[in-house]
Amino acid sequence: MSAPARSIKMKLYNSLTRQKEDFVPKDPQNVGMYTCGPTVYHFAHIGNLRSYIMEDILDRYIRYSGYNLKRVMNITDVGHLTSDGDTGEDKMLKGAKREHKSVMDIAAFYTKAFFEDCEKLNIRRPDVVEPATNCIGQFIKAIKTLEQKGYAYQAGGNVYFDTSKLEKYYVFNDFTEEDLAVGVREGVEEDSNKKNKADFVLWFTKSKFDDQELKWNSPWGVGYPGWHIECSCISMKHLGEHLDIHCGGIDNAFPHHTNEIAQSEAIIGHKWCDFWFHVHHLNTGSGKMSKSSGEFLTVSLLDEKGYDPLAYRFFCLQSHYRKTLVFTWENLDNAANAYSKLVAKVASLKKDGEIEKTAFELCRSAFCEALDNDLNTSLAVTALYDVFKADTNDATKLALIEDFDSVLALGLIEGAKKLSAMKAEENVGKAWVEDLIAKRAMAKAEKDYATADAIRKELLENNIVLQDTPNGTKWTVKM
Repeated sequence: MSAPARSIKMKLYNSLTRQKEDFVPKDPQNVGMYTCGPTVYHFAHIGNLRSYIMEDILDRYIRYSGYNLKRVMNITDVGHLTSDGDTGEDKMLKGAKREHKSVMDIAAFYTKAFFEDCEKLNIRRPDVVEPATNCIGQFIKAIKTLEQKGYAYQAGGNVYFDTSKLEKYYVFNDFTEEDLAVGVREGVEEDSNKKNKADFVLWFTKSKFDDQELKWNSPWGVGYPGWHIECSCISMKHLGEHLDIHCGGIDNAFPHHTNEIAQSEAIIGHKWCDFWFHVHHLNTGSGKMSKSSGEFLTVSLLDEKGYDPLAYRFFCLQSHYRKTLVFTWENLDNAANAYSKLVAKVASLKKDGEIEKTAFELCRSAFCEALDNDLNTSLAVTALYDVFKADTNDATKLALIEDFDSVLALGLIEGAKKLSAMKAEENVGKAWVEDLIAKRAMAKAEKDYATADAIRKELLENNIVLQDTPNGTKWTVKM
């Protein structure tokens, strides 16, 4: 049964207004979503991927609700320095030095790795994926516009955005310039070229980071773009001057998203983005998971340890996206066990009978009510479990699970089919072994020891070890 499109009634927490609001796009046929993509200098850790999982749920639910969505993601392959506040070494250059490769080789390798991880986690690829290095012309044009409008200035060989020209800069909080002395995180040094402490770089020239591998000609000299300008330009290139919703991790709210708003609205002269969707951190026992520490967990590592990546997705869905999620191996084990049992429950259902529409809609309403409430995936998972207890037939339950999983993307139907196939294969294997043991017993009774030995040998070649006991022949699988 294909569920009909529904009019979305979702309330989302808007980080910009700090309250839940009705999600009402300007044009239901052309909803625009922008996602801050990875800086591809290393593998994504599972903390990064929590954000992409939750953004994927939002993406899928907007589509599920009947809207036409276009989602755009950038790939940062230049310009993101080791501090988000425009100081330190370029992260891409850092990766290239670490692995003795070119920056573009590093970018290609880790972009591929990122999307392989996304595929394992059932994160659908955005409609548009654009590397920053494809858009240098757009960045230069935008910076020139900011200069012409009086929002940019040159100093020390670089081009800066002048935050003093704004009525309000700290849009995601009530901070003042005095509250944020440097205006950046991670213990960054103050840049003496800035007119104001919160100003940020739009374009670096060769006067800084002379070992930078990627450089382009510009009106300000040979150089490369700052990190913040790329998301504004890539979004406007593909989604126009109005954006319905912008996604990212909570640590991007300041300074990255703050700077995006400043420069975008200075360029276009009006409000740029209506909704800001921020996913909170994944913490370990020692704090926020981070690449900068040099030790972090990847999807590949979970895979190597025997965890189904979708068990990690299930783990993430059991917590609200605006709550810090604590990772421990015990917590992951609990989620993995629960996920395995959930797949087994689905596999036990039989596709018999007609779908009961009243029961279907009743369960579907509970599922939608959960996600309409600020994308409450924990309650949505509860609604999924409630399907098994619903007073309806298995055909309806399977239709509901398939419907819900078009949003949750836990691979439940596919997982159940694989489990059923494995059990069927196992049963066939058991029947084959038992049949040969019976034939061997008959051969021995008839003193046909050559046949009995041949059967034992055939089973041993298939790693089946026989043991004759007073109570009959027992068999085990040789490991």
